[in-house]
Amino acid sequence: MKMQVKDIVSKSILTPGKGQLDDYSHSLNPYAGCAFGCSYCYVRQLPVSLYREEEWGTWVDIKSNAAELLRKGLIKAKKKGPVTIFMSSATDPYQPIEVKTDLTRSLLEVMLEEQPDFLFVQTRSPLVKRDIDLFKQFGDKIRVSITIETDKEDIRKAFSPSAPPIPARMKALQEITDAGILTQATISPLLPCSREFPKKLKNIASRVTLDDYWMGDGSGGRRTEKLGIYKIYEQVGMEKWFNPTAYKVVLRMLQEEHGEVGLSKNGFMPGK
Repeated sequence: MKMQVKDIVSKSILTPGKGQLDDYSHSLNPYAGCAFGCSYCYVRQLPVSLYREEEWGTWVDIKSNAAELLRKGLIKAKKKGPVTIFMSSATDPYQPIEVKTDLTRSLLEVMLEEQPDFLFVQTRSPLVKRDIDLFKQFGDKIRVSITIETDKEDIRKAFSPSAPPIPARMKALQEITDAGILTQATISPLLPCSREFPKKLKNIASRVTLDDYWMGDGSGGRRTEKLGIYKIYEQVGMEKWFNPTAYKVVLRMLQEEHGEVGLSKNGFMPGK
């Protein structure tokens, strides 16, 4: 299916933090829509997706005036108090179109000129390592997080076939960590994984955070339930993993390997 891509002029770029992101002053989304189209993405149940004719994962809007809006928005926001930014909450800032647009990179350049107090970069794309040179300039005011929801490629393909391979994500995270940048391996949402998963994450990130649908979709799992995700668990013979207590076993294994592990909302707090 051909991806529908278009440029749009956005009215705003910094959104006040609320709900799961109320620890941040703002969220920042360079794009609307996401080419990765993960089956479990809670954004599928938000207005940006529900009121769109095209299916989630088949369209991307490029906010062509994002850099200009961000510069103005940062200057204004910084006058009111500390500015902490989560990029991104409803799209992936490093999805494939970023290779052509450099839009996310342009926003990082703006934020280096008008630095926020803290920037959290959330992605599942190895492309993020392209911007290591800019990340370094933020010092300890930035954390780069890569989603690694499982270590099993067959599971990744079942739930998010258009998302980047797990080994490539791990390699990118290792490179960013080795560059001296604060990082995070984000297991969100937790998908069926092997017992070796915690060991595979050893030393590739500064810290690890674990989340699942019930804690992290912003509705106690109701949004996820509407997506019919359980059918995929049935198809791969992993029904027992679709359980609000399944994370506890993995959490214990992670703690044995890594010590302190972030859990859901608290694992994304700025500056920690």
